Amino acid sequence: MTAKRISGLYAVTPDLADTPRLLAMVEAALQGGISLLQYRNKAASYALKREQASELLWLCADYDVPFIINDHVLLCVELDADGVHLGIEDGEIASARRLLSPTKLIGASCYNRLELAQAAKSQGADYVAFGACFSSATKPAAIHAPLELFGRCKSEIGLPSVAIGGINASNLAEVIAAGADSAALITAIFGSTGDIVSKTATLARMFQQNRE
Repeated sequence: MTAKRISGLYAVTPDLADTPRLLAMVEAALQGGISLLQYRNKAASYALKREQASELLWLCADYDVPFIINDHVLLCVELDADGVHLGIEDGEIASARRLLSPTKLIGASCYNRLELAQAAKSQGADYVAFGACFSSATKPAAIHAPLELFGRCKSEIGLPSVAIGGINASNLAEVIAAGADSAALITAIFGSTGDIVSKTATLARMFQQNRE
């Protein structure tokens, strides 16, 4: 597992207590062509997180898609997941790196601050995320991250970058043109309208076409 796999559509799970429904939705996104999956459920108990993450790990393995756990380094270690994603309040990246093998991915949320990306790299992160790039229903109060950060990250930091926040079919091309290696999507994939497989496949084609 290497940071070179940080590319394409990066799906982030919605908060769902219904594990069978969550698994069905994620499998549809995998069939549609996501490149990575992050499990994030802020509302779940640890027991539910462990149950859901364990099932999702096996599902992602069937599709050869890296499975990233949000926030919980110890859960990542316990399940032998492919990596962990950490926010600024989720613990030190260097500590996580000591617990995880070199083949595991560590991502860091850097919001709108390039200096956080530089610090993340020095501590052993494999990729960084900037956002919110656009207004987001998931995090309406999130700080805006200008798209110029992606080009600067590429030239000044040298780590793969993920764009997050309000990204959908109408603005996906903008973040790719700005230099983002990957786009994290929640509502655009798992929202209530439309077939998940077809929505994801359309977005995956758009990503590929705009990278060529």
